[in-house]
Amino acid sequence: MIQYKTYKNGETLSTETENQILSFLFKHLDQYGDAKQDIQKAIDYVLKRKGRQGGLLLTATDEQKIIGAVVINQTGMEGYIPENILVYIATHNQYRGKGVGKKLMQLAVEQTEGNIALHVEPDNPAKKLYEKLGFTNKYLEMRLNK
Repeated sequence: MIQYKTYKNGETLSTETENQILSFLFKHLDQYGDAKQDIQKAIDYVLKRKGRQGGLLLTATDEQKIIGAVVINQTGMEGYIPENILVYIATHNQYRGKGVGKKLMQLAVEQTEGNIALHVEPDNPAKKLYEKLGFTNKYLEMRLNK
């Protein structure tokens, strides 16, 4: 039976649980992922380390094995920029297409106060899920990397 757990705004995690989540995200974000140290920064943000804003971390487990995870960081903004940004969502490849990602997203939307922004690559299959859940493509993102 799949169980969902929420960690919010500075709630503490055991080192073992945190490392499991970090390793899971690093492995299962596939080509849409980042370096472990960057994923760790997003988790630190949720856990309010180093003066960070906070956020939400959700996990899905099956027989105590992580099969899905979401990381949402609070932006500290309101109105002109959404209050939250979905930084990472991943589902174990053996559980894709079985509703785990959808349930994680539904829980994230329910448990997050304020608007949520996310970035998705045009070829990412999860884009359809986001659209079904009401996310719209309002802007074209542009970046200057220095």
